[in-house]
Amino acid sequence: MDDLLLRPGGPADVPAVLRLLDDATAWLVARGHTGQWGSEPASTDPRRIAQADGWGSGGGLWLAQVDERPVGALVVGTANDYVPPATEPELYVNLLVTDRAYAGSGIGGRLLAHAADLARQCGVTLLRVDCYAGDDGALVRWYERQGFTPTDRFTLDRPGHPPWPGQLLTRHP
Repeated sequence: MDDLLLRPGGPADVPAVLRLLDDATAWLVARGHTGQWGSEPASTDPRRIAQADGWGSGGGLWLAQVDERPVGALVVGTANDYVPPATEPELYVNLLVTDRAYAGSGIGGRLLAHAADLARQCGVTLLRVDCYAGDDGALVRWYERQGFTPTDRFTLDRPGHPPWPGQLLTRHP
């Protein structure tokens, strides 16, 4: 996409991030896939709202936009506490979400390439991400196509929800 612009995000972009999450959740639900993000909109979940607020003020939010409309979000920073610690300096992808109306246009790949650029700029040699590993494993395969290698599998126990199967992946930028 030649008209795709990547820009740093901030607190004012939290509603756009929540919209992207809501739209992606609705898309998953319509396909019968509620294991990744559940079935309720992120914008109505106090935990997800607080998480998005943290991303907006944390300094690691980047937005992809077309004609002023956010069509993707990337958050980079430190690893989630439920994954094994890195054995070398790293940059961690905490969120990657894209507008399903632009599916197949390479927005996710562009955002991950930007994350790799940021890692190199920080002088780190490792980019890691974790993702949902349930259902048919399509998300893990998508990250593999983006140059990531699966490492550790894990399961998160979530009170009141089914266990969440996850996959940690790495890439050297």
